[in-house]
Amino acid sequence: MKNIGNRIIIFVILIGLLGCEENFDELNTNTVDPTSESIDPVFLLNNAIVGLSFPSGTNIYYDEAIVQQIVTPNSGFVAGANYNQDNRNNTGNQWDAYYQNVIKHTSDVILQLNTEESDRSNLLQMARILEAYAFMVLTDEYGEIPYFEAGKGLSEQVVLPSYDPQEQIYPDLINELIEARDALSDSAPAESGEAMYAGDLDQWRKLANSLLVRMGMRLSNVDPTLAEQTVQSGFNGGVMESNEDNFVVRHDNNFTNPYSFTFNGTEANNFYLTDVFVDYLYNNDDPRLASLAIRYVGAASGPDQVEAIASKDPDDQIGMPMGYDNSTIGTVATNEGLASFYDFSQVDRFTYGAQSSPMFLCTYGQTQLLLAEAAINGWVTGDPSEYYENGIRGHMEQVAAYGESVAIAGTDIDSYIAANPLNLTNAVEEINTQYWVASFLNGPELFANFRRSGYPDLTPNPYPAQDITGDFINRLTYPPAEIAVNQANLQEAVSRMGPDNLDTKVWWDVD
Repeated sequence: MKNIGNRIIIFVILIGLLGCEENFDELNTNTVDPTSESIDPVFLLNNAIVGLSFPSGTNIYYDEAIVQQIVTPNSGFVAGANYNQDNRNNTGNQWDAYYQNVIKHTSDVILQLNTEESDRSNLLQMARILEAYAFMVLTDEYGEIPYFEAGKGLSEQVVLPSYDPQEQIYPDLINELIEARDALSDSAPAESGEAMYAGDLDQWRKLANSLLVRMGMRLSNVDPTLAEQTVQSGFNGGVMESNEDNFVVRHDNNFTNPYSFTFNGTEANNFYLTDVFVDYLYNNDDPRLASLAIRYVGAASGPDQVEAIASKDPDDQIGMPMGYDNSTIGTVATNEGLASFYDFSQVDRFTYGAQSSPMFLCTYGQTQLLLAEAAINGWVTGDPSEYYENGIRGHMEQVAAYGESVAIAGTDIDSYIAANPLNLTNAVEEINTQYWVASFLNGPELFANFRRSGYPDLTPNPYPAQDITGDFINRLTYPPAEIAVNQANLQEAVSRMGPDNLDTKVWWDVD
């Protein structure tokens, strides 16, 4: 009886094991792994969209100060372009943010949809458009970057990607945008779950075309033929028609604007609008000054910056001059009749710097201004003056997205435009100076278009040179982590491009 019982037990165990083996693949599939094929790739795309927000480090430490809109007199953690200083150790740099949070996710979407039978071709094209934009920002900031092998850690186990020259990257980016735009299909699923345009394919096409205009204009000095062809491709395809088409990351209390930490957190009292920016807006009676600026009149310290003494009156605004540090700015404030440097004007942190404030990446207003210059060049049809007016109006109306309290009245917009028509004898400077204003808080685009156009006509930061030999910073330096882990490929890039410093120019930045 004992042997019979043992045989029955063994039989039951074998049956159980066979049953487990039949379901082995199912049991060993990780259904919560975000890189698994089980996850809907639209969620990966949405992660990429959220990741497009610029990190505070790149924007505040370099881009805004280089183009002289925002400055801090303080050193240490917040040091950067205000001191003509290389602060490659700052946290939240563009490189890490985009490679880890955007390129990774777009590459995963592209890999997944290219390796399975799927009718979701529109989602694939959306990922290509987003990825092209992210790569454009990265190569404009740094120069040579990992491009053709980037994002292939999962698909091809490339963990140390090689770097590629910018003159090879740009033509491929242009081709990616054109192919993705043309492959968007009204007969395929619209992908209403994506977080940018809720599946509106016409808006995705307008985005691709507007980015083509931007890419083309970026090349206007280094390759005018390709520049003209690219601008025309975007223009003829149909660009953004209103602020409804803007390429913008929307934030809330869960997905907060990265700038809000700087403007409202531990560094809230340390960043100021420059005198160059404030004076330009004030001297031209620009209603955007009353919208974006705030001054805590009489503040003798950071804690003194309270709402009771806050003024948004343009007549009260005083911008901080460039070229001073914490040990010298106090004398400047005293000479200005101010209580301290905390008495200078700042960006309105409660609206433009709020956690839920949007982050604009490519806009109708910017695109219209670029078309104004393209029309001056004879690359597109239309009246440059009309594009110019549309660009100014577009940006002035756009600021309402930061809150009703900073919205600009239509009558004020009309008055400004009527008083400031485009002067065709000085058109390129006026267009790009307006682009400077219309790109406020979009540091990478401010930095890039300033290098490309040479406008606005800024006086170099007078702070004694530390890490530059020329007049302005020309690029960002590679982050320490990349130097540590991918040094061989990085050094190969440096041997072609030039030293990894702030003086080296990117390919399209020619005199």
